[in-house]
Amino acid sequence: IGKSLSVKLSKTSNVVLASRDIETLNLISDEINSNGGSSIAVKTDVTSLDSCNNMIKESIRVFGKIDSLILNAGISMWARFDKITDISLFHKINEINYQGSVNCVYASIDELKKNNGQIVAITTAQALMGFPNASAYSASKHALHGFLETLQMELGNTIRVSNVYLGWIKGTNLRANALGPNGKKIGDSHHKHSSRAIDIDDCTTKILQGIEKNKKTIYIPSILRFIPVAKLFFRKWLFRKINKVTSQEER
Repeated sequence: IGKSLSVKLSKTSNVVLASRDIETLNLISDEINSNGGSSIAVKTDVTSLDSCNNMIKESIRVFGKIDSLILNAGISMWARFDKITDISLFHKINEINYQGSVNCVYASIDELKKNNGQIVAITTAQALMGFPNASAYSASKHALHGFLETLQMELGNTIRVSNVYLGWIKGTNLRANALGPNGKKIGDSHHKHSSRAIDIDDCTTKILQGIEKNKKTIYIPSILRFIPVAKLFFRKWLFRKINKVTSQEER
């Protein structure tokens, strides 16, 4: 998702690529720059505030300011809670999905306020309700949701916050990198996507369309927008539905 978004954003914006994998970042940056875009790659570990501060400083040094921060770093899981043998996976997932986002926002908040900037969180339907096999992942996304909602209250119109709630997306490495019950990556043994999964190119196009329209919430697929209402009025039915859908994804 990060690569696809970066390439598309580079058509109209300067792009800063940040992750721990500098070799891959350099390849993407070279692709963008050779096609007329403008980008830099900055090796960044979102779990380190110093690393996030360095990324922001480098962004300002090269491009002069920051208009938008896209929170896309994340790691998932696939294991029932009662089958987990290494509980430290909760810490690892929270450190990246929640604390990593907090670090990035903290490092950039003054610059974003100065420019009336935007924070875009690439999150998930699991930020809206719990999902089987994703206890730690869902908890980390709930925490991020609460954090960003608080920012909206505290900062008002100073900074715009958009939440992108995703369902299952084809073409990413999220499932292969998901942690299993032993706290290690599932790898090639991960379950395959069903026909309900969204293609990554369609996904990122819809994300950009939502960002351009300054939408506060973007649901992909759009049916996810019914989750908050269904959770309030049809809770038992929704829980049965989610259990059924999740079990189908295991096949």
